[in-house]
Amino acid sequence: MLEIIVSSVLALCMGLLVIFVRMKASHKPASAKKIILPPIFMSTGMLMFIEPFFRVTFSEIIEVVIVGMLFSIVLVKTSRFEIRENDVYLKRSKAFGFILIGLLLIRIIAKLLLSTEINVGQLSGMFYLLAFSMIVPWRVTMYLQYRKLLGELNNIQTKGV
Repeated sequence: MLEIIVSSVLALCMGLLVIFVRMKASHKPASAKKIILPPIFMSTGMLMFIEPFFRVTFSEIIEVVIVGMLFSIVLVKTSRFEIRENDVYLKRSKAFGFILIGLLLIRIIAKLLLSTEINVGQLSGMFYLLAFSMIVPWRVTMYLQYRKLLGELNNIQTKGV
């Protein structure tokens, strides 16, 4: 039970850190690198599945990937870019922080409920896959939106010259 509490507190801290970073990101121009690198860095976590303690069944993989992709819809809907000062910026969403906290609370409640039936290693693997399958579609969509606006910005700048 202690590891569930510790991991839940850590997840909450990570969520608050993401909210803080996201708020600061809206003050600086976006870049393809800033959008693409987080899921690439996170992908190294797949190495956890080398250890049998963290392995999940095929049906669990399908379940958490579907749930993660459904959760990503919420993140996609709250992430928009805008052209400002001849650059592309991430538009700040007032709802993003509340949505992220809501998703974290759902995750913590699910972890508390599932921890009685699924061992902690397998549960860790499932929640890692949930987060990864939530972040990848969100970041891919953000990248496509960014590229579209970058093209519009280049058209504006070309016509203006």
